[in-house]
Parts: sequence; structure tokens; C-alpha cells
Amino acid sequence: MGELTVRFIKQGTGPKQGAPINIALIDKRDVEASGKSLEDVIHMVAKVVGGPVGINVFDMDAVTTTSDGLVVEGAIITMAAGDIGKVHKEFGILHMEEMEVTHELIKEEPHLVQWEKYYKGKKLFRGPDPNKKLIPVHNVVMTGKAVNNNSATEMMNAVTMEEILLPILGQLQIMKDEPIVFGLTGEVISVGIGMTVAEKYGRVFPTRQFRAGDTAHGSGEYAKTLKANIPCIVAPKSVLAGYIIQALDAGMIPGLHIGCSPAVLAVANAKGAKIALDKITEKAKIELKSVGVDVDHMKPAVSLMTNKEIIEKADDIIPGVVDPVLISSSNIVTKLTLSI
Repeated sequence: MGELTVRFIKQGTGPKQGAPINIALIDKRDVEASGKSLEDVIHMVAKVVGGPVGINVFDMDAVTTTSDGLVVEGAIITMAAGDIGKVHKEFGILHMEEMEVTHELIKEEPHLVQWEKYYKGKKLFRGPDPNKKLIPVHNVVMTGKAVNNNSATEMMNAVTMEEILLPILGQLQIMKDEPIVFGLTGEVISVGIGMTVAEKYGRVFPTRQFRAGDTAHGSGEYAKTLKANIPCIVAPKSVLAGYIIQALDAGMIPGLHIGCSPAVLAVANAKGAKIALDKITEKAKIELKSVGVDVDHMKPAVSLMTNKEIIEKADDIIPGVVDPVLISSSNIVTKLTLSI
């Protein structure tokens, strides 16, 4: 008989109303070691939890991209939703599609130069193949009250209508047993998550709809309110700064190759990196200005900072998250050991 470790966050944990459903994170390596199929493990976790639960399975040896085009180590490969001990047989499990990174793909999606420079040879996962899912438009799974959306980066309760934002870097911190930041999403991140890059089989969009420099929201000043009042689990800003610096050092230009989120623009400006201001659309400018980032009047930093200085002072440089609390992930995560 084997064992399976599940990183578990109980419903209600965190600020405001907390996590709207239970959250279970699983390492693919543990699934393989158990000798069970991935589907069997997901059903087992749903049964043990009993209540509404979002289930994410990770390949920590693979890579993925953030919404604004940063390539990061560790990827969600399967998402699921369960309730009352069951997983919906049609809408409860969805697998992310492995992307073959070719010269053609890098040409079409230049932010993948980061993969070639830092992660060549590693598998790349983002969202699912739209031809392999039943629910149109959204990359989502549902069972009962549990909803796991946008390729496993936000979870919702279909009855209470409560929600939590789970950006990939925050989840990866939990998988590494490293510190996380718990807080309210706020206006800056509400705007920032709309500053996407164009990707095939992306986490949110199946096709290349919104290029770097544009906004997927397109809702003017209203964009800052979209997720402002919901809780979020994110990585410390020093971690985010490190990945942004890595992208900039690979030659990525905000607004041209990677998204123009407030975080990316703040780090690029502090570093003195080039920003394609002329590529940022008017729609994106309106949303950015609504949270204090006036692209048309952006001034270069008075004194440029080194990479080390930016990481050390990331909390002062990068805006976003309301009432943030830096805690050990072990403070909110219980490691469940299931007998297989």
C-alpha cells in the first residue's frame, strides 16, 4: 500500500470570506509513485474531501507562462472540480495540452524566447486544447458547487458566488513549501491580469486574441473593479520581480513581447529596460491610468537599480495586493497523506 501527499487548503481560509471552496494541490510525481491513474487519484481526493473542492495537478519539472508572458518553472497539467465526494464525469476533469516548442512557435509567440534561453528541453503547458473540452469559451471544470476556472488559476463557489484568485506563481510557492502572500486582489492586479500576451492554447484564451500591449478586458476604468474585492494567494513580490528581470534579461520588451501589466512596467522602469510605449493600445492606457500608471507621461527612474536591488526592494517597486500578509505556506496548507 502506497501513500499520496495532498496540499490542502480548507474552505474559508484567508481574508474576507477566504477560500470559497476547498483547494487540493497534487504533484504528478506523487501520483506516479502511487501506481494509480491520475483520474483515480482525483476521484479519491474528491471523496476524502467530501465538500466542494478544486483540484490542481502539477508537473514541477515542466514550465508554463503567466498571463503577461513570463515563462516560469512548474506547470499545472490537469485541473478538476469535485463535490459531495464525486467528480462530474463530463465536466469535472480537464487536461492541459503539452505544447511542442518549435522555431515557428517562438516566431509567432516571441515571449517563448525565454523558454529557449532558460528552459530548453522542458515540457511546456498552458491551457487545454479547445477541441478536447466540452464547455465552450471558458477553460473551466465544474462539479456541484465547485468551479475551477481559467486553467486552474481562479476558483469559485457556484452557490455563494464567492471567488478566489490563484495566480500560478502563488500556487507554485505552495508546491515548493515556500512563503506566500495572502490578501485582497485590489485594483492594480485587476487591471494587470488583463494585460495578456497572444498564445495558442493559452490559459484563458484558446487562440491568439490579445497581443502584448493590449488589454483583454477592454472595459476602461471599470477594469480595476473586476477582481478588486476578492481574496488572492500570490507569490512574494521578490519572486515576481525575479521572473520579470529574467524576462527582461532575455531581451523581452514590455508592450511588444510581454504584457504591459503594472508590475512588469514598474520593474522595467526601475531597471532602465526598454518599454514599447508606442505599442501600448489606447484601451490599455486607459486601464493603466485608472490605477495610477500614466504611460503617456511615464518618466524614467531617477537612478537605475541593479537586479539585486530590485528584488530586495520589490515590495516598494511593484504595486498590487490590498492588505497583504506574508506567511509561510504551511500556515494555511495542511498536508494530507492518503493511503493508496
